Amino acid sequence: MSEDAAVNEKYEARLQAWVGRELVARRPGQDPVNVPMIRHWAEAMEDANPVYLDEGAAKATGRDGVVAPASMIQAWTMRGYAATVRPPDEPSGFDELVALLAEGGYTSVVATDSELEFERELVPGDHVSVEEHVESISPEKKTGLGTGRFVSTVKTYRDASGAVVATQRWRTLRFRPAEKPAPKALRPRPAVNPDNAFWFEAAREHRLVIQRCADCKSLRHPPGPCCPQCGSFAWDTVGSSGAGHVYTFTVNHHPKHPAFDYPLVVAVIELAEGTRLIANMTGVEPADVEVGMPVVLDWIDPDLDLSLPVFRPAAREER
Repeated sequence: MSEDAAVNEKYEARLQAWVGRELVARRPGQDPVNVPMIRHWAEAMEDANPVYLDEGAAKATGRDGVVAPASMIQAWTMRGYAATVRPPDEPSGFDELVALLAEGGYTSVVATDSELEFERELVPGDHVSVEEHVESISPEKKTGLGTGRFVSTVKTYRDASGAVVATQRWRTLRFRPAEKPAPKALRPRPAVNPDNAFWFEAAREHRLVIQRCADCKSLRHPPGPCCPQCGSFAWDTVGSSGAGHVYTFTVNHHPKHPAFDYPLVVAVIELAEGTRLIANMTGVEPADVEVGMPVVLDWIDPDLDLSLPVFRPAAREER
């Protein structure tokens, strides 16, 4: 047997040794069953059943008087605020089991189901106590939340004479939280200025536009304040068809930036309109990229504030 297997077997034995053991020693509730708490509960739950508050209505059903809602069974044994802020000096059985589960990495918990069985209704004046023991601990299982173990416990509620009034089976999943992938780094932000802001605003709408001189009608990219052909400062834009071809390209391997997947194809794309722009290639292996390859426009949205054009190989019908 390997060392790891021996360790796992020993841990499993320690866990299973808890089956049948007491988690919570018998603990009396702070207050007896009483009408004010029943009233508050019924009002909060909008439960208008008269047997909870009306003596006459309760006796009309054959009962001796008002009774407590069955769903209140836990309320009569809750520890109260003071006990939660001043825990006991010695760890309880529950604390010890939780520590043992945490030792195995099962640090998260979610309740899965609960079954209640009632022996009799509670009436004002009943003093209720509760005790809890471990019924079962499952072998390790894989779940959507993570790998874990189902822990079933049984709470037994008793009256002042020790007679059982209700039992409650709890099943919780103690699991190792699945590791969440680290959020991907943001792409480097483009340098947006008054001369090129229009281009990035159109990109956020998935429109590829080209700056055009309003006087000589020549197209230019990257954007600029002045036409390099005639010197005019007047301009407008035209929409690109998104068709083009690879004018040249390179495959980047280093330096790696966490926002990109490598190897990264960076290409100079010559658009059908005649201008060129630098963009990433997508949908193609680096070894399959060729100068002159027909491409079509696509878009990526790396984050909420950024949309960028990318190009993919054109299908035959798109050429």
